[in-house]
Amino acid sequence: MLLKIIRNVLGYGIAAADKLTRPKAMARSPEQQARVDAQTANMSLYQFTACPFCIKTRRAIHILGLNIQTLDAMNDTEARNALQQMGGKVQVPCLRIQEAGKDDIWMYESGDIIQYLQKSFG
Repeated sequence: MLLKIIRNVLGYGIAAADKLTRPKAMARSPEQQARVDAQTANMSLYQFTACPFCIKTRRAIHILGLNIQTLDAMNDTEARNALQQMGGKVQVPCLRIQEAGKDDIWMYESGDIIQYLQKSFG
């Protein structure tokens, strides 16, 4: 119990520090941003608020100026069940990429997610 409290205090502290120290998002023209928004409309990030790897991933998303839906897999039962049943495991962060006519991609590991987003939108 004590370890969980310490982990949460540290995690939420890191999340707060991240919010306070985030650099500006990448600047794009309105047309470019609209294209990027259309490409990311089919993406969702399953995450826990205080998870350091999720914070790292959300920070990269912010810096890249991406509008990706975030889902709280810790407190949202529906999101957690989708992650478990369709993604195969409850592990965060997880980027779900949906493309018409294709199976969904469930990308785990913060490094892989960030690398994919930087390559696609950086």
